[in-house]
Amino acid sequence: MKFVINTCYGGFSLSNEALKLYEDLSGKKVVYDRDIQRNDPILIDIIETLGFEKSNGYYAELKIVDIPDGINYTICQCDGKEWVAEVHRTWE
Repeated sequence: MKFVINTCYGGFSLSNEALKLYEDLSGKKVVYDRDIQRNDPILIDIIETLGFEKSNGYYAELKIVDIPDGINYTICQCDGKEWVAEVHRTWE
């Protein structure tokens, strides 16, 4: 399963070109980039087609990560820098 994450501090965002292409192909109006599902096949295809340089938004360095199917996952972040982690039990 493929996901798009941001690998630098700042936060996930798409370029205007990538965002417009996503809206055109998906038929959805996007208010906030972060509302797009990170494993959306349309998003993955756009980034693979345009490339990272043309897809990166303001203060973003996007990356596609691939994890095994069936993993219970979450996208974690620290100051906008993200990674995909397997969900496990936590107690406090």
